[in-house]
Amino acid sequence: MGGDWSVNESLQGAGRSLPAPISLAPGFKDVTAAQQQDQQLQRRLQQDSIQLAGKTIYINPFLYWRRFDSNTDRWLREPGQLNEDQIQQNRGRFYPELEWSLLDPTDQEIKDGAVEMFLKSLELIGTFHPELTSGQLLEVERKMAITKKRSFERWVEKSYRRRSRLQTREKRRFARDRFWRGWSEWISLETTHHALAPIVALVVLSGVIGWSLGSSRSACPTLVLPSEQTGLR
Repeated sequence: MGGDWSVNESLQGAGRSLPAPISLAPGFKDVTAAQQQDQQLQRRLQQDSIQLAGKTIYINPFLYWRRFDSNTDRWLREPGQLNEDQIQQNRGRFYPELEWSLLDPTDQEIKDGAVEMFLKSLELIGTFHPELTSGQLLEVERKMAITKKRSFERWVEKSYRRRSRLQTREKRRFARDRFWRGWSEWISLETTHHALAPIVALVVLSGVIGWSLGSSRSACPTLVLPSEQTGLR
């Protein structure tokens, strides 16, 4: 410790500056950020997949989207594609811990949608991986129930909010179209023409009279008396 101090002191005394601290290479931070992103991606892939017999099986159904046609994509993304009996029969399969009768209607609807997502995902995985045995599919189901439950619930909740916004927008558009259609139909009636004709004539006549009075007043010059005649005598 003392030796290091004496060397630094001698360098400063000799008028020589201390060596500059070593700076990191410009790309070091970029490499670190890339490594962090790669680690995050690896963690997500571990959650979204399972290794079975040396093969990677994705348990996130949206990772198969390149193999979907438009009908399959719509079937997966939109809740309400499976019948209610099938969903209710599988409630305890994916939510054995819940007492469904104690849930409020909103939570029950979201969790029913999540059950539907579980069933759809397992059907897709079985379709794209027909070589999986029943035991392997059970392993897929177990990991999916652990890692994807909350994700499916969030997806269903967002889907219902999006559907509600679209329905509200459609109702407003329909009400607006009905309003203007009712007005146009009312205006086109012959009885409406007969009723509006006197009113329109009265409005036009009032406008003409008002314009005539205004023109006559502006045309008449105002008499201004000289200041001598307006003074008091």
